[in-house]
Amino acid sequence: MSYADMAAKGPKQSPEEVTVTNPTSSAAPQMPEVEHTDESTSSLIDVDSPHISSVPSDFESQSVKTDTQADRIEREAEDAKITAEKKASEAKEKAKGAAGKAKSKAGLAGKRMNDNKDNPVVIGNAVLIGLGSAGLGYAAYQKYTAGEFTWKVAGAFAGIVGVFATADYFISSYLFQKYPPKK
Repeated sequence: MSYADMAAKGPKQSPEEVTVTNPTSSAAPQMPEVEHTDESTSSLIDVDSPHISSVPSDFESQSVKTDTQADRIEREAEDAKITAEKKASEAKEKAKGAAGKAKSKAGLAGKRMNDNKDNPVVIGNAVLIGLGSAGLGYAAYQKYTAGEFTWKVAGAFAGIVGVFATADYFISSYLFQKYPPKK
């Protein structure tokens, strides 16, 4: 069954619907009209005028092409300057605070070292660290001059330092129970 057959069986259309959906019916649809006004056209661009605005041939190579773009770039530069000044002042304040904290920590550490300069555990650690560093440095220099200093050797030296630091921690913890540091 075709669409035309189905449409013929459906409900009949009213005369208003027939004129809207079927322009070939007895009543023709209304023609659109142009609205007539007497408004002035002086604000429109006159395309027949002899004045022609053109851009220079190097227009595409210019970094700033319009006044609006120039204003925007100027505002962005001012905003960037203000932001940079604000960040600089915040960084100065942060640096002052950090310097004060570091100075107080250094003073506290210096005081603790001065108070514990006669503690045998501290003296023993200082001597062992000095001798161990000198021995590893000399061995590394000997390997380097012989052309045998490789990443494997550097890793072995790092492992030696790690083992020594771990052993020193546990031994010092035990000895600090016998000879506690002054606070």
